[in-house]
Amino acid sequence: MPGNPALADLEPLVGRWRMELYDANFLPPGETRVTGSVEIDWIAAGGALLICQRESEESDQPPAATWIIGRDDGETDYSVLYADRRGVSRIYAMSFDHGHWRMWRHTPQFAQRFDAEIDLDGQTIRGRWEKSVAGAAWEHDFRIDYIRRGSTDPNG
Repeated sequence: MPGNPALADLEPLVGRWRMELYDANFLPPGETRVTGSVEIDWIAAGGALLICQRESEESDQPPAATWIIGRDDGETDYSVLYADRRGVSRIYAMSFDHGHWRMWRHTPQFAQRFDAEIDLDGQTIRGRWEKSVAGAAWEHDFRIDYIRRGSTDPNG
């Protein structure tokens, strides 16, 4: 459990996950799925923040990345600091409510939004990312699933 009560709602995200990224316009057409591992855990002063660390099993996609999630206890939304091995760093706003997980950033050059649902059993998260480049209409970017390790994941 977190040491920060402002993050208590995020407990369902904590754990080891197998990530599958697919239906992406930057991957070869067809049934290409890129896999990786994600670990989400409490850090800093007994659980004051949440850290999400992603490692890819393939060399190119998606890049290894780290997210740090926190929240001002006077606000309803969370803040996410993101950095990856490409040197990309971003700040997202985030909400998490009754198994519905959302993240978004609105910058003039490149806006993004993420929408996901956690299955009722808490073992799978199914999400999708969209993007808007230079203020253009929103378009599909990719789908991403997280399967809790040790559940129905054959790779345990």
